[in-house]
Amino acid sequence: MAETVEELTVTYEDGGIETVKELDKKVLSKGAWATVIYKYQDWNRTKEEYGADKFTIRRYQKRNGEYSQKSKFNISSEKQAKEIIEALQGWIGED
Repeated sequence: MAETVEELTVTYEDGGIETVKELDKKVLSKGAWATVIYKYQDWNRTKEEYGADKFTIRRYQKRNGEYSQKSKFNISSEKQAKEIIEALQGWIGED
């Protein structure tokens, strides 16, 4: 388990293969509750290569000095990511 937000990751290894490769992350909030958005790729065992870029938002709670994941939202495609961006930009621009 991670003790700091900087240690949090979605990287996962199985049988000596990095099946989830973290490409980047941005910490959106820190504290007792932390929110992190990740850019990552999944390993395709059949093709023996990494797939398209994916994105996930994770919420973590810090208890007894360690963060544990409490929720996640996976953005299913680049198209969905762009639609989320457009929606947020539209709402933020409203006054």
